[in-house]
Amino acid sequence: MKDLLRLRTSLTEEMEQILNDQIKMEAEASAMYLAMSGWCDRNGFDYSAGYFKKQSDEEREHMLRLFKYVSDMGGRAVSPSVSNVPLEFESFRGIFELALQQEIAVTQSFNRIADKCQKTKDYVTFSFLQWFLQEQIEEEYVARRALELFELIGEDGTGRYEIDKRVPKITHENTYED
Repeated sequence: MKDLLRLRTSLTEEMEQILNDQIKMEAEASAMYLAMSGWCDRNGFDYSAGYFKKQSDEEREHMLRLFKYVSDMGGRAVSPSVSNVPLEFESFRGIFELALQQEIAVTQSFNRIADKCQKTKDYVTFSFLQWFLQEQIEEEYVARRALELFELIGEDGTGRYEIDKRVPKITHENTYED
């Protein structure tokens, strides 16, 4: 039966596993952002709570795109389990530091997958990954700009309130496309 499954897909077993690992990474990112949203909500950072909820939704969408691709290619997409998601975080700023670290890790992971596609001549998957690679430009940019607000505004006085209000307004203009 395993041989028949391989005939139904152009994905190698290794690529299928790599993509399932990325599906799990996206699910974990979604859960982490949702936990960050909850922490912000409990601590009175309403705007940032909404921002992190939106980020959670986006990561889940990314997970589902990957899941569908693996399934569409005849592979076995695995619904991941997520555990050990923190409920508490050190600080308001610390959440944004974690968010940036998470986005950089996701970018690095997609880069490794793209590199593997090139090495194994899996140009179909490489083409599919282009959307994610472009998306990571925006994801890192917004996370970096949000963290920079802490330096620009400072946390003293009404600083955290000002930062909280500005976070959802950060946007990235994609000037790379025609």
